[in-house]
Amino acid sequence: MAIVKSKVLKKLSKNYPNFLKKDLEKITNCILTEIRATLKRGERVELRGFGVFSTNTQKARISRNPKTGEKVNTPEKKTIHFKMAKDLFKKLNNEKE
Repeated sequence: MAIVKSKVLKKLSKNYPNFLKKDLEKITNCILTEIRATLKRGERVELRGFGVFSTNTQKARISRNPKTGEKVNTPEKKTIHFKMAKDLFKKLNNEKE
């Protein structure tokens, strides 16, 4: 099951009842916007204890349409790469530190 921003906001407002929901939403949007902008500039985003987001560039290539078999030019594009932190890996796999 995936978690969506609205569920994150509900959980934050439940855990921090002193903050207004609109303030929590502004903070969350600010963080996500900054992550997007940093990745768009080609820089990496490191969240200690969680992981690192970085961009990779896929080279332009000639691919094939599987339905018709015709060749298609695929342009160069950027993809997002995520590498989780060791702490998160250990917590997910129930390992002791």
